[in-house]
This record gives sequence, C-alpha cells and structure tokens, in this order.
Amino acid sequence: MNDLVAIDIADLHKRYSGGVDALRGLTLRVPTGSIFGFLGKNGAGKTTTIKVLLGMARPTSGDVRVFGLRAADPDASVSIRLRTGFVSEDQDLYDAMTVQDLIRFTAGFYPRWRADLEARYLRSFDLPPGRKVKTLSRGTRTKLALLLALCRSADLLVLDEPMSGLDPAVREEVLQSLVRHVADEGATVFLSSHQLADIDQIADHVAIIDRGHALVCGSLDDLRDRYRRIQIVFDADAPALSFRTPGVIRTHRQGRVLTVLASGAADAVAAEARAADAVSVDIMPLTLKEIFLESVNTSMNAEN
Repeated sequence: MNDLVAIDIADLHKRYSGGVDALRGLTLRVPTGSIFGFLGKNGAGKTTTIKVLLGMARPTSGDVRVFGLRAADPDASVSIRLRTGFVSEDQDLYDAMTVQDLIRFTAGFYPRWRADLEARYLRSFDLPPGRKVKTLSRGTRTKLALLLALCRSADLLVLDEPMSGLDPAVREEVLQSLVRHVADEGATVFLSSHQLADIDQIADHVAIIDRGHALVCGSLDDLRDRYRRIQIVFDADAPALSFRTPGVIRTHRQGRVLTVLASGAADAVAAEARAADAVSVDIMPLTLKEIFLESVNTSMNAEN
C-alpha cells in the first residue's frame, strides 16, 4: 500500500445495462490527508464513481483501491466502509429517533467512536439532543449527518453534495468544520460538489471530470499556476496565429483582440505573439470556475 495515496483509480470503466457508459477510463489519485474536490456536470460520472468506491457498484473494468484495498473485492469493500464516513445530499436518517438516540444507535456500530468529537460537534453545531430528527431543518439534518460521519474515526470522508440547499451561514460552518477536522485528525475528504466556491475555499486538490473521464486532476495551487488567459491586441484585425508552443488549449479572435487559453508556457505564447507584431500582450490567471468552464466546454467541442 502507498500510504501517501488514500484513493487510487486507474482506467476505470463502468457500463450500465443498455450500453450507457457512465465511466470511460477515469484515472485519478487522492493524496492522504487532502481535501479533494470532485467536480463535474450532472451526468459526468461523479455519483457512479462514489458507488464504486463504496462497493455499491462493480466496475466493468479498471482498478479502484481505497487504503490499498481493492474496492471490487467483497471482503475488502467491508473494510473500506468501516473506515469511511459517507454523507449524501439525501441525508437518510431515522426520522422517528431523537438526535441523541440516533447518535447512540450509530455509535454502537463503531468501536472507534469518538465521544470527545461527539461532545464537540453537538456543541459547535448547536444540535438539540432531545428533538426528533423529523423536526429538524435541512441545515440541522446536514450537521447531524456530518457528526455521525466525523465521530466514527473515519480515515476517509466521502461527501456527495452535502451542502446542497444550505444557507450561506450553515455552509460556512460546515466547511470550516471539515477544514478543522482534517487538520486535527489527518482524515482525507473526498468532496463531490456543484458549489465551485466551496471547493475553491477549502480544497487543496481537485479533479474535473466530464463524460466519465478526468479532464483535469492535481493540486489546486498547481492548476492556478498553470492555466493562463493571454489577451493579445493588434493594430488591425487579429491574425489567425498558429502557435508552436505546446499547451495552447483554445484561441478566439474578435476584432483586434486574440485571446489564448494556455496550460503552461504562457510566457512562450506571449513571446510568439510579440514576434507577430502584437501591440500589447497581457497574461491573466484563471479562477477555478473559469478553469472548470473552459475544460468542460473544450471537452464538449472535442466530442461534437
């Protein structure tokens, strides 16, 4: 086992009946102790990936390992789930129980249950122990579900759209709790979300997937350093330059302006533009939202 990698996915394929390819060669690695943002449009393959990780679906081909254990092996899958906390958008909880009863019921299944964390999150999340679960607001249910995942001493937290529909105050509270938990406990967080701002705020690694394969995967700081938009202005209409520099993803001409999206080597692209008599050349960083949109749109255009 590589202790530096919590999740290792190699060339993962999943085909459902009817010939639907949910995953088409997905490859990614999640570093141990990271907060890993898993991004993609609806239908990109995020939920299927999580199901394979947790043994809820079997891959058609490829290899998936969690803690070095093969997720497709039934015995190993049980061990993986014992070491994993899972919170989904649905937050299926026993509505007839009180908060305290549900906590005690859940704790009985986990020998490593952390009473100290239970006390901390009951207090910090302001959870009402005597209230019935069915009476809780959506935000409070989310915090309860997160407590149940955090207190079981999980080495891995798999979160599937946990902040969907939450107000900004609750979302911020949950995000900061995740950051603190990773810092204090050394857990790994695999966070699937449509909320790019949330990922941008707390993640240190990200993957952007589309149509079942990874478009971008790596350290968020590295991605921010790598992707650049180069805006090039000419005296007359912008020429249709063909750049020799590798890493040019897309070019767009509009009047006197040529805009280039590049992954790496932005200075070399700028040098080529100046050699073509550009009046001005500006290199600008991209936000995570821009990287996401450019990656997905480029992928769509390549498929069509």
